[in-house]
Amino acid sequence: MSPSLNTAASGSSKDEGGGVSPQNKGSWSSFLKSIASFNGDLSSMTAPPFILGTLSLTEFSAYWTQHPSVFVAPAAEKDPAKRALLVLKWFLSTLKPSYSTRNDKYGSEKKPLNPFLGELFLGKWEDEAGTTELVSEQVSHHPPVTAYCIQNPKHGIKLEGYNGQKASFSRTIHIKQIGHALLTLTPPDNPSAPAETYLITLPNIHIEGLIYGKPFVELNGCTYISSSTGYTGKIDYSGKGWVSGKKNSFTATLYPTGKERDVLYSVEGQWPEAFTIREGSGKHGTVIDNYNARNAPITPLIVPALEQQDPWEANKAWEKVITAITKGDMDTTNAEKSKIENAQREYRRKEQSEGREWERRFFKRSDKAEDWWEGLAKSVGERIEAEKTGGVWRFDKAKAETARRPFHEGLSPTG
Repeated sequence: MSPSLNTAASGSSKDEGGGVSPQNKGSWSSFLKSIASFNGDLSSMTAPPFILGTLSLTEFSAYWTQHPSVFVAPAAEKDPAKRALLVLKWFLSTLKPSYSTRNDKYGSEKKPLNPFLGELFLGKWEDEAGTTELVSEQVSHHPPVTAYCIQNPKHGIKLEGYNGQKASFSRTIHIKQIGHALLTLTPPDNPSAPAETYLITLPNIHIEGLIYGKPFVELNGCTYISSSTGYTGKIDYSGKGWVSGKKNSFTATLYPTGKERDVLYSVEGQWPEAFTIREGSGKHGTVIDNYNARNAPITPLIVPALEQQDPWEANKAWEKVITAITKGDMDTTNAEKSKIENAQREYRRKEQSEGREWERRFFKRSDKAEDWWEGLAKSVGERIEAEKTGGVWRFDKAKAETARRPFHEGLSPTG
């Protein structure tokens, strides 16, 4: 059986309909009232089955690299400032896949499936950039945290990171993303030089359109890309206000670290649509590149066929739940989800009684970040919140080299 193309990255759709259906409008109103009165992290709430999506959060890691050629482009650029600009361009190109794709496909944002501890999502992209490999693993459940590593050995470039989410309600749903990503590459003009590192902070999210039953993502605040080569990218997000502004808008600048007014390049646009890159600051700078997010070709992610997947891989583990959601069979959806959730609770009870913890297959945990990380983070005000993510998570090359199916022999997500 040949590998399959995963819907998270291929542009095809698992058919889960549009917004909230007429028969569920009453339940939707009740759900909104319940979250409005809920105190605490909304991620701990059980969502009504009719707003569930068919993707697990572990699959979201694939959104970083739907355009592998854009991802590897910085590794071929000899000028360090232009290299930092290409990193910024790549990051901006990931925003539409990460935060708008599901709305485009399904008519509204859907609540993803909450991954269970040990859930895996593995795949690869193959195109003119060569082979780009993806590993995504749920490394913590309380708090929920997904770690990922994406690398292209041919071009010597790697992205790794982890993130958790804390959701709250104040007029709408607000989601704070906790964690960071690290891009490393080897400069093309000096292969023996130490790898360059780019620290990428994560945008905060709020959900619009709740009252109409067609929620969509809006980004707010600002994020940074801080590089070991002495350049900083700053992205400011804004949305449509009551009087003015455009939905999903942003502006970005690249400048020497510590010299924010000395803008080398500027970018503006709407992240799900298109953006323009200019040399210098403001709209009067020389246009050097245009990027159309709507028309950018997507390279499909290749994942093993279901029958070849391990029981701990996301598509296999959630197969019955996904089938039930697609059919609109909410009773079966609840029943199949409960099988996984109950089995996971039993695994945690057994681990606690035996004084051990779950073995991660691809990642390792630390209590603090590396010294060099602190140097990159200080200039952009980023800090580690290890207590909110169960630690600092890094890809473990030694573990990855020995990881094989079956990943947890004799064990199943459903017990």
